[in-house]
Amino acid sequence: MVGLAVFLFCALLLVAGYTVYGRLAERVYGVSHSMTMPCEQRADGVDYVRMPTWRIFLVQLLNIAGLGPVFGALAGCLYGPVALVWIVVGCILVGAVHDFLAAVMSAEHGGANMPYLVGRYLGGWSRHALRVVCVGLLLMVGVVFTVGPAGMLHALVDSVSVNMWCVFILLYYLLATILPINTIIGRIYPVFGGFFLFMVVGLAVALPAGDFPVLPDVNFVHNVHPQGLSVWPMIFVTIACGAVSGFHATQSPMMVRCLADARNMRPVFYGAMVTEGLVALVWAVVGLSLREIPTEYMLAGKTVVPLAEGARALTFGQLSLVSPATAVNVACSTLLGPVGAAFAVLGVVVLPITSGDTAMRSCRLILAEALHMRQQRVAGRLALALPLFAVVIVISQLDFGVIWRYFGWANQVLSCFTLWSIAVCLRLRGRLHWIATLPAAFMTAVCAAYLLESPDCGIVLPEVSGNIGACVVSAACISLLLVFRKPGTEAVAQE
Repeated sequence: MVGLAVFLFCALLLVAGYTVYGRLAERVYGVSHSMTMPCEQRADGVDYVRMPTWRIFLVQLLNIAGLGPVFGALAGCLYGPVALVWIVVGCILVGAVHDFLAAVMSAEHGGANMPYLVGRYLGGWSRHALRVVCVGLLLMVGVVFTVGPAGMLHALVDSVSVNMWCVFILLYYLLATILPINTIIGRIYPVFGGFFLFMVVGLAVALPAGDFPVLPDVNFVHNVHPQGLSVWPMIFVTIACGAVSGFHATQSPMMVRCLADARNMRPVFYGAMVTEGLVALVWAVVGLSLREIPTEYMLAGKTVVPLAEGARALTFGQLSLVSPATAVNVACSTLLGPVGAAFAVLGVVVLPITSGDTAMRSCRLILAEALHMRQQRVAGRLALALPLFAVVIVISQLDFGVIWRYFGWANQVLSCFTLWSIAVCLRLRGRLHWIATLPAAFMTAVCAAYLLESPDCGIVLPEVSGNIGACVVSAACISLLLVFRKPGTEAVAQE
């Protein structure tokens, strides 16, 4: 009962965060509900297309909710219940503010992409740097969110190879990238949303009603990671989507271009992030509840999920570490049975696919903005899309684990750029910039510590030295903001 109460309390905090902190962020920024939205200013029938608000919310939610709130939550729960704290606090104070205010800034500048906005508020050098980071990140998203769902679909229909599933997914991505946004994305997402909602609600109901205890361990300070990795800074990079993710800032401008009423920006963008936090919360609770249970015991009398040799001897937590896609299949089969598992796994598959397609679309739009290429004609869209997909195919041949690690770090670096841009914007307007400055400083310290300490990055400083260096970098960024960005001055914009 204690574990279930903790889960419900965390869920209520997320909902309260939307109501209270979301309104605070809206008032601090001074969002104008009367502003003319980009779809009214620049309607082109391709990317600037007016759509119903409920559809925009669903598209935004599925855009941002990729594999992160599932795979990331499962990996993050290996550190213990502290994962729940980061999901709730990170989502309310960092991630939702990041997504919402990035969308508002984009709306004020005609639906501009993040490289333009970052360049406007942090200087022209940052625009060029961020274009490289964004394109690289989005291409990695295209790869990760092709290979990941292909593996899960192969587990459901093993008569179709993983490579063939990758081909099918990439063909869909290409169509979603070049066709008008309301042709495929605007129409098929409600169907995808049905699978998604079944997955979330089904697991949230099945776990408390099942045979396994909910959150048997509620010790929030004990790190139980099987590899002994430290909570700081690893968990803040491991759990990105569901807490804060720079990738989301590349998605918000797409939906800003389709939203007709500025009054709906908080429900769409802050609300979608809080909903994603709920998804991550559900999967983290599933992972924490099943972590120590042997996979073989979980599958007893259940649908037999294809497992690699020796996988049955692993605990669910160990399986999540070596093969999160298989762990998802095992959890769904155990909690929902064969039919429910099929629908739930499809709901999980929907998440990366509905992020991968819009990631490639965002990549096209960022390049089009940088190269000043008009996108009204199909030929102009193909001229950018085809080379991008060729690069994705090449990258997909690399080791998936390496791609995932660099994706995680680059993702959070992008969140730092976005948060600092929001902080500068607020300070220039004489508003309470600390609502963005403190999250920006925190995420900067996380990224710096990861770069300085993680074996993945090759520097591997001692933990104390790395943490001191991270604090110095973060403090230097705050100092630059306070010294060089005075309230009432104009932002430097190098076009």
